Amino acid sequence: MRKIIVLSFVTLDGVMQAPCGPEEDRSGGFRYGGWIAPFFDETYAQVMEKQMSPSDLLLGRKTFEIFAAYWPERSDQWPGINEVTKYVMSTTLQKSGWQNSVFLSSLKDIKRLKNTEGPDIQVHGSGELTQLLLKHELVDELWLKIHPLTLGQGKKLFGKGAIPAAFRLTGNTVTPSGVIIANYKRAGEVDTGTVGA
Repeated sequence: MRKIIVLSFVTLDGVMQAPCGPEEDRSGGFRYGGWIAPFFDETYAQVMEKQMSPSDLLLGRKTFEIFAAYWPERSDQWPGINEVTKYVMSTTLQKSGWQNSVFLSSLKDIKRLKNTEGPDIQVHGSGELTQLLLKHELVDELWLKIHPLTLGQGKKLFGKGAIPAAFRLTGNTVTPSGVIIANYKRAGEVDTGTVGA
């Protein structure tokens, strides 16, 4: 069985929309595109380099289209990106000129993929897809980059698809610019109790 790992840039109030550039995703009138830029330092870059090691990808249609327009010509910045398999969850898109792109159309397809042998599968961006995966308990790990700012608007990581679930911290880094990079692994159900009892 393969692990599904969700990687996300998030603000303190959970916004994940358009972190890397002003024109990345203006839907809903979002005007803060490129909000991670002031926080990108050497420590951040080192962590990103490790997290971008070759791994199959599972992407929603919008994120796939953004990636397909940018990464094929910049594989020097993300070694292996053209060679890995890009699984795309879409009910409207069925083909692409980007090599090794495979199209999925249902949750059943994702479950079938997860139950195959192979490398871990990373989910980048893909807000609606991430909501679906969280809702159906298909996320094994969360690799979050939590930025010290709030935006008050925008698509949220845990907008409406999360269910009660426990996670265990497996690694963390704090960058000089104040970004908390934290990796969490799924750890079963939520435990409750009384403090001090």
